[in-house]
Amino acid sequence: MNRRPKLSIAAADVSPEEAAAVVAALERFIRETGWVGADSVPAAPPRNPWLQAALHEGVARSPQPPAPWI
Repeated sequence: MNRRPKLSIAAADVSPEEAAAVVAALERFIRETGWVGADSVPAAPPRNPWLQAALHEGVARSPQPPAPWI
């Protein structure tokens, strides 16, 4: 299934040859740069709940006072 958008130009003062050239350039750019649609990006894996709790605790904790010997 082709999921790429169908490109077209709607401009009154552009010749059909110019419009075709622009569309061809855009299609070539998309093809060469590897078009990635929103549905082809894999979902992020679920975060470990223990890791989430540790990150939250580390951010929510108040900073430690400096050691007296420093």
